[in-house]
Amino acid sequence: MPRTEHPWPSHTTVTLPWRSGVRGPRHDRETTSVVASIPPRIARLPWAPDADTAALLDRAAATVADLDGQHGDRLAVLGRLLARTDAVASSRIEDEHATLDDLARAVVGVRSNQSATVMVRAGAALETLVSSAASGMISEQALLAAHLRLMRDDPLDGRYAGRWRDVQNWIGGGATPRLARHVPPPPALVPELMDDLFEFLHRDDLHPIAQAAIAHAQFESIHPFTDGNGRIGRALVAAVLRRRGLARVVAAPVATALVAERDRYFWHLDRYRRGAVDEWVRDLAIALGTVCDEATVTALLLDEAAVATPPVLRAVDDPVVTEDRLEQLLGDDSRTIDTVTDDLCRAGVLRPATERRRRRAWVAVAVADELTAFPDRVHDAVTHRANRVGW
Repeated sequence: MPRTEHPWPSHTTVTLPWRSGVRGPRHDRETTSVVASIPPRIARLPWAPDADTAALLDRAAATVADLDGQHGDRLAVLGRLLARTDAVASSRIEDEHATLDDLARAVVGVRSNQSATVMVRAGAALETLVSSAASGMISEQALLAAHLRLMRDDPLDGRYAGRWRDVQNWIGGGATPRLARHVPPPPALVPELMDDLFEFLHRDDLHPIAQAAIAHAQFESIHPFTDGNGRIGRALVAAVLRRRGLARVVAAPVATALVAERDRYFWHLDRYRRGAVDEWVRDLAIALGTVCDEATVTALLLDEAAVATPPVLRAVDDPVVTEDRLEQLLGDDSRTIDTVTDDLCRAGVLRPATERRRRRAWVAVAVADELTAFPDRVHDAVTHRANRVGW
C-alpha cells in the first residue's frame, strides 16, 4: 500500500528578467525572462514520521551509533578512510573521476589530474564542517570556511570561494537557464534563506536523520554557492549527525550509497521542490544503514589486516602515505625513509604513487584495496535492494 506523504510546502516561483551574455542558439539569445524557484521557510515547520518511517529512522540511527561506538575510537584509520571514501563518491556524483594514485599525487601537490585535486579539497571541506559541528553548532562561519577549502584554488570559481553567490545560477540546461532542470532563488534571497536553514539546523525536536535529509534538500534548492553546492550539501548530512551526537568520530559515507542510485537521488531533490519529503527521508535512512553495515565489515577487515601490518604503519590513518607522515611515524628510528619504503614496497605493503625525489607519496595497499572494495559492496547492496522493491 503506498504511503501518504506528510504535508510539506512546495516551492513557489518568481519570474526574473534575463539577458543572455553568451553566443548560442537563437532561442537562448531571444530569452528575456527566466522562472526561478523559491524554497519555503522551514525553520519552524512541523514534520513527524508515520510509525513505519519512525521505526526505520530509529534502526538507521542505531546502526550509525553502533558503527561509531564500536569502531570509531578503536580504529582511527576507519574514520579517515570513510571520509576519503565519501569525498571520492561525492565528487563522482558531480562527474569527477580519478584513481587512488591520482589522489595520492594530488595530496602532495602534483596537479596531474584536476578531479583528484577536487577530491582532496572535498575531503578537507567535509572534515572542516563536520569537526566544527562537534561544538553543537553548525554556523555560517563554518559552512563558509568549508566552502573556502573546497573552492579557493578553483580556476573558475575560486573568486567566489567562501561567500554566498551574488549572481544567478542554474542546474543543467547548458550555458543559459532556458532549459535548466532547476533555477535556484535570486541571489538577493540567499542570505535570508540560509539564515532560515541555520535556524532549522539547530532544532532538536526532529529525528536527526530526518533533519539531515530535509536540510540537505533545502540546501540544494537554495544552491547558495556558484559551485560546490553538492559536495558541501552532502557534507552537511554528516555535520547534522555529528551535531546531534549520533556520530562522534566516524562520518558515515552516505554519498557512496547516493552515487549508486544517482538518478534516484536527483529525482528526490526534484520532488522535494514539489512538496514531497517523506520518501527522501526514508531513502536517506536506508542509505545510511547500508553504508554503516558495510563500514562495519571494513572495520573488521582493517582490524585483521593490522595484525600483519609492520609496526611503523599501524598508525597510518589514510590510504595515502606521504613522506611527511612517514617521518612522523619513524620518529627516533635510525632507518631512512628510503630503506623503510623500499622494504615495504618489496613486501607489497606500499606502492609508490610519485616518481619525484621530494614530497613523495605511497599508497597503503591493504587500505587502498578496501577503499576500492567498499563502494563496490555498497553498490551491490543498493542495487539488490532496488531490484527487490522494484525501483
